[in-house]
Amino acid sequence: QVQLVESGGGLVQAGGSLRLTCTASGGSFGRNAMGWFRQAPGKERDFVAAINWNRSSVFYADSVKGRFTISSDNAKNTVYLQMNSLQPEDTAVYYCAARSGVVLTRLPYEYAYWGQGTQVTVSS
Repeated sequence: QVQLVESGGGLVQAGGSLRLTCTASGGSFGRNAMGWFRQAPGKERDFVAAINWNRSSVFYADSVKGRFTISSDNAKNTVYLQMNSLQPEDTAVYYCAARSGVVLTRLPYEYAYWGQGTQVTVSS
């Protein structure tokens, strides 16, 4: 059973930065794609970014392109989300997710495994 654990959330002022970390265990990640999603109160869970485990492809939501960077460290089974120039509208619970295969997708139901989420709050 794959387990994902996120960390790195917190409170930051607008314009600031945070780096989220997702560490995976309990599975083989040589052929997985990893994604980050976020969910604000009362809203649907939205795609943020995704990466192939071999780092050959990355994919971003338009709302974060140029501000957020997804990366991975295969030796540590870890995926990162570097978030710069944060704005109040980035406030949400951020979730890490994993799916079998290397195809990147923005659809939450395509991901079989999810972390518990980490809160990111951006104050104005």
